[in-house]
Amino acid sequence: MALRSKQRFILPTLLCATALGLAGCGYTPGQRALSGGAIGAGAGAILGAATGGSAATGALIGGAVGAIGGAVTNPNQVNLGHVP
Repeated sequence: MALRSKQRFILPTLLCATALGLAGCGYTPGQRALSGGAIGAGAGAILGAATGGSAATGALIGGAVGAIGGAVTNPNQVNLGHVP
C-alpha cells in the first residue's frame, strides 16, 4: 500500500477508534475510562497492524485516547446502556 493511501486510511480509522473509545459503557468515570481504554487499545492494535506499524504502539496510543475519552465524558453525553 502506498504511503498516500495509508494516510487516507489512518484518519477515518482513528476517528472511529476515538468514537468507540468515547462510547465506553459505565456510569462512573472509572468504569468509562476502563472500558474506553480497552476498546481504544483493541482498535489501536488493529490500526497499527493494518498500517504496517507496531500493533503494540497502536494499542498503547489507542488505549490512552480511549481511557481519557471515557474518563472525561459522562453517561448523559454517550450512553449505550447499563453495565452488565
